[in-house]
Amino acid sequence: MPADAEAIAEQVFVALADPSRRAILGALAEHGPATATDLADRLPITRQAIAKHLALLAEAGLVLAKPGERRRVRYHLQPAPMQVAQQFLAALARDWDDRLTALKDLLGP
Repeated sequence: MPADAEAIAEQVFVALADPSRRAILGALAEHGPATATDLADRLPITRQAIAKHLALLAEAGLVLAKPGERRRVRYHLQPAPMQVAQQFLAALARDWDDRLTALKDLLGP
């Protein structure tokens, strides 16, 4: 896996490590694009905390901030980084499958 793909996957895993960020992503997935205020109304998280989490999610490429009406910024999910992380995990799983198969062959029946 290319180093840049591994770096993207790492950012995604760091972002997903926090339950509040997972909740924000879940809310965006369920309800579509939203402002920080919309998300604060839906989740038991302050608007200020949501804004900080959204900044980290944007840095990881998982959300994209788009200006909307009356200068309200709406956050949209971005699937590409998640797909890179899934590919990273799939490659890791294949490596482990190969190693476990080799171990099984070595140990015999």
